[in-house]
Amino acid sequence: MVVPLIMPEELQTWDKLTPEDLALWVNQMIEKDFNGLLNLLYRMDINENKLRKMLDELQSVDAGKIIAAMMIERQLQKEESKKMFKQGGEIPEDEKW
Repeated sequence: MVVPLIMPEELQTWDKLTPEDLALWVNQMIEKDFNGLLNLLYRMDINENKLRKMLDELQSVDAGKIIAAMMIERQLQKEESKKMFKQGGEIPEDEKW
């Protein structure tokens, strides 16, 4: 499957892609818009040192697969953090901005 180079609104639909399709998209970005990919990884708060280490240690693995796995992992971490810190119910009126 060929994934369009332009992803909707910063991967809002990332969870609808298979990991393989996301890896294909990442590889397309590496070839056609590397700076755009770097910007996206920065906005997603992907740990640069961890990514470099993974790419260095797993040189025989497709870089797109490694990056896609890190993107998925980061999104799952964000969702888990939201669940942990989510407040139950409404915010009291006197505490709203």
